[in-house]
Amino acid sequence: MMEIKSIAIELIVGYFALLILTKVLGKTQITQISAFDFISALILGELVGNSLYDGKTTVFQILAAISIWGSLIFITEYFTQKSRRFRHMLEGTPSLIINKGQINYDELKKNHLDLNQLQHLLRAKDVFSIRECEYALLESDGTLSVIRKPLYDMVQRQDLQLPIKAATLPLAFIVDGEIVYDNLTLAGQEDTWLLSEIKKQGFHSSKDVLYAEWEDGKTLLVQGY
Repeated sequence: MMEIKSIAIELIVGYFALLILTKVLGKTQITQISAFDFISALILGELVGNSLYDGKTTVFQILAAISIWGSLIFITEYFTQKSRRFRHMLEGTPSLIINKGQINYDELKKNHLDLNQLQHLLRAKDVFSIRECEYALLESDGTLSVIRKPLYDMVQRQDLQLPIKAATLPLAFIVDGEIVYDNLTLAGQEDTWLLSEIKKQGFHSSKDVLYAEWEDGKTLLVQGY
């Protein structure tokens, strides 16, 4: 029983310690993850995971290990922001995989990328043929940035001389039957107006609505369960 209690305490402490650490390190750990960030995140998880089954490891030792490793990551992130040379050393630099429509084989080999993987990355960008691509950059996080050839490029409104419309941000007003009041405030609307609008579409309350989306200049999109 004591062993279960000890594991539970270590789990709770490790959970909150990791939660605080991820908040301190910021969103780049997920959204702009590099190979170094990925490895550091794995080790951070291992520090907590391994300590749970080590009876000699105390809660304070877990916190110390997380704090030291978290501090090293934080210091590394600080220097990568301040020093361009240090940033390039740890995070790498983009590689020009396709240059003026030609595949750069040397860069493919350097980044351990084969043609099938390149085709997969291009398809993820809606480019299904090499002939459509003028430039392709392999980013340090493994994603591909593509510039199409002018012949295959997307048509813009200005190309067709169509009137320019202001950009609008769609906002979810109801999600799983719950009103998202922050989005209502952002749109300058009130819940009384929202309830009135969903009633026009046959719904008695927000609890009956699975999803409702608002966009300026358009009718309210409402879907029930």
